Amino acid sequence: MLAHYLELNHKKKEVETELEELKKVFNNYFDLSVGKNAKGEMILRDYKIQRQIRDTVKFKQEQTVKRLEELNLIELIQKKPDEGKIKSAIQLGLLHEEDLEGCKTVNSSQAIYVKYLPTR
Repeated sequence: MLAHYLELNHKKKEVETELEELKKVFNNYFDLSVGKNAKGEMILRDYKIQRQIRDTVKFKQEQTVKRLEELNLIELIQKKPDEGKIKSAIQLGLLHEEDLEGCKTVNSSQAIYVKYLPTR
């Protein structure tokens, strides 16, 4: 069982490496055809490939804490900005997006999905 486990783990690493290389190729294709960080899709025979873009927004700790202190919204701070409470405060109108100008960073990640579409 141990030998089999090691063999499978080695194969897993090889497969993951190959999948990462294919994802790079697919992302390069979409970068050229629809633009960087743009979603897209293509159907090729019985397969459909999609690229989705996910944005992750994070608040910069020092700037956000300072700004919330200036706005006298201390209850929104827990040694670091409480993103859930900040979003709630924005939804309730207690805080405005522009009040936190320069306090956020946005990270984007790319996701590739491949589906088999049987011939109709």
